[in-house]
Amino acid sequence: MYHFRSFRRGLSRKLYQPALPDLLSMGRFAIVDDDAIRRGECTDIYFVRTEEILRKSGKNPRVAMEVTASSLPDGFAVFCGLDDVITLLEGIPICLDAMDEGSIFYPGEPVLRIVGHYQDFIRYETAILGFLCHASGIATAAASVRCISGGRAIYSFGSRRQHPAIATMVERAAWVGGVDGVSNTAAPPEIPLSGTMPHSFVMCYSSPNEAFMAFDRYADPDVPRIFLCDTFCDEKMESLAGARSGAQGVRLDTPRSRRGNMRAIIEEVRWELDAAGYRGVKMVLSGGVTRDDIIAYRDLVDAFGVGGTIANAPVVDFALDIVSIGGNPSAKRGKKSGEKQVWEIPDGRHHLLPAGQPGPREGIPLLSPYLKDGVVVQRPPLSAARERLLRSLMQRGWLDSPGVDCAGPPADPARDK
Repeated sequence: MYHFRSFRRGLSRKLYQPALPDLLSMGRFAIVDDDAIRRGECTDIYFVRTEEILRKSGKNPRVAMEVTASSLPDGFAVFCGLDDVITLLEGIPICLDAMDEGSIFYPGEPVLRIVGHYQDFIRYETAILGFLCHASGIATAAASVRCISGGRAIYSFGSRRQHPAIATMVERAAWVGGVDGVSNTAAPPEIPLSGTMPHSFVMCYSSPNEAFMAFDRYADPDVPRIFLCDTFCDEKMESLAGARSGAQGVRLDTPRSRRGNMRAIIEEVRWELDAAGYRGVKMVLSGGVTRDDIIAYRDLVDAFGVGGTIANAPVVDFALDIVSIGGNPSAKRGKKSGEKQVWEIPDGRHHLLPAGQPGPREGIPLLSPYLKDGVVVQRPPLSAARERLLRSLMQRGWLDSPGVDCAGPPADPARDK
């Protein structure tokens, strides 16, 4: 028995330990640095082995591979993360076509296509999918929240629910998805920062009123006076104290264990503020806000600070699959062979057709070139992705309409023909 166990331990090491650098020794934190990702050293081990065996076998076919998702929880999703993929693959002799960031897509549609010799990019698949799956999941969650907000402001407060190394990505994706501002200072510079005050700030003073007055006195004039009004006392009492101290808005972050009937609490605070002459004081709700909360309270609340519902969003389950080899259509079971193009018609419906085939009347092709032989041919600004999404949501009648269903348009029987 001892010898059998020893054999199994040795076999396990031989099969699963990669012959790659010790990535965790590259910095102080348990993260992979940019250069290691660019070198293809952050990858699944079977890609390393496949690359080695293909090289020894003299096999390096020219392939076309497409990124698709066979199912989507909301029936639609928002494409995001392309900019990182461009950075990863720039300089590698491949061609890359993709949808623009901020594009809406549906199950089975290719969002990105790579054409090149397989050995040139095989070990990058892990990073490519990681960039796209995570960012698209966050952007989709933000867009879904935007759809049901009824026009209320939405702020991304969830970067603390993710590893700090990816804070920039989290906030960028949330912004593409339609939020009005983000909280993390590592967000891209063009994104507006939003935040109020933590409970710990209030607790550093002898009373909430003293804390509010200090904030109003010393915070920069352009910082909105939104005071957190549930640290020690009844929400309506702290809200009134905040209003008397110059609050432009009050934020309720009441713990779940103390909420009871949250709608009744919000209504009571609003009533007392109005009765005291503070009708112009806005109300912000945060603290584990879910989609159901937004639907339940959007008629009372002016803005929502949303954390895990956006930042902890399920990833989009993308896959990268070969659709042609040597120019000949070829695909594994469950996938459609051949390069494809997605066409969008004015009502927002999509048609999926073979690449090179004429599209429908008034149709716009959604996949366009981004890399040609490793050279970047376009790189739209971040603002274009956000504007594209908001325009698409508006076009479909999904944006800022109470009760709207963001499940996408009905299936088009012609889209897969």
